[in-house]
Order: sequence, then structure tokens, then C-alpha cells
Amino acid sequence: MNKFARAWRHATTTRAEGKRLFPPQTLTAIQTTIAAGEALHRAEVRVIVEPALTINDVLSGMSSRARASELFTLYRIWDTEENCGVLIYINLADHQVEIIADRGLKKISAADWQAVCATMTGGFAQGAYHDSVITGLAQLNLLLKKNFPEGHAPQFDQLSNLPILL
Repeated sequence: MNKFARAWRHATTTRAEGKRLFPPQTLTAIQTTIAAGEALHRAEVRVIVEPALTINDVLSGMSSRARASELFTLYRIWDTEENCGVLIYINLADHQVEIIADRGLKKISAADWQAVCATMTGGFAQGAYHDSVITGLAQLNLLLKKNFPEGHAPQFDQLSNLPILL
């Protein structure tokens, strides 16, 4: 892809566009779906939506995956008792969904993570942002329930369920 075409997409994808595609009712639904899922499994899920990267990041070649890794560290998603943090990063300008999972979730295959990403990006391509992110999170919750089920000890919420719109 042409670096300048990508830079233009990032320059013209604004926070207002992010708010339009992820309005308060969608952010609340994301929060509710995360909370419901965390009652079924021991993982801690965080969603971050970023309309666009800075032009400097784009021109230096930063990928959505690299940005997701940066945010995983910045928001301390790795800082959970069982090393079970999961970041779902949505980059609107790149039309990308990235999942970064902590080392406690290594037994889940890359193909399983990619299936969740494909559910979301497929729906986003149709303009169904709300339904696609909720469906993808439900799919993720089932995957985590199967591979990292809730234990007998009471679990406290280690990461906020509130999605972040940068």
C-alpha cells in the first residue's frame, strides 16, 4: 500500500468519526458484554478504539499490530494476576482489528484470535460497527470460557471494562 495514501486516510479519519461509529450506546454495550464474559472466564478484556495514528507514526511505518503492542504496555493490560490480559485494538483508518493476549493465554491459537478479528472486520466492512464488535466479543468470551474458564475463587475486576476511544 502506498505510504502517502495511508497517511491521507489517517489524516482524514478524525476522533469525530470514531465517536460517530462508536457512540455512547455502543461503548456501553461493549462494557456490558465484557463484564458478562468475565463472569464466565478468568481473562481480563480491554477494548481500545483509535480512529487514526499520528502522521509521524504512519510515515515511520508503524503498523496497527505495533500500535496495539504499544497500547498493551501503556495501559498495563499485561498487569493481571494470572497474566490473562487481552487487548482488542480497533484502528479505524487502517480497517484493522488486532488482538494482543498475555502469556497466560498462549494455548489459544493464532487462528482462533484471527477468527474473532475477522468477525469484527467483516461486519465493519458492511458498516455494522455496533453489531460486529458485540458479536466478536461474544465469540471471544466463548473462546476464553473454553480455554480459561472461571475458577472457584472469587475474581475481582483487575482491568476496567470501559472501552477507550482515543
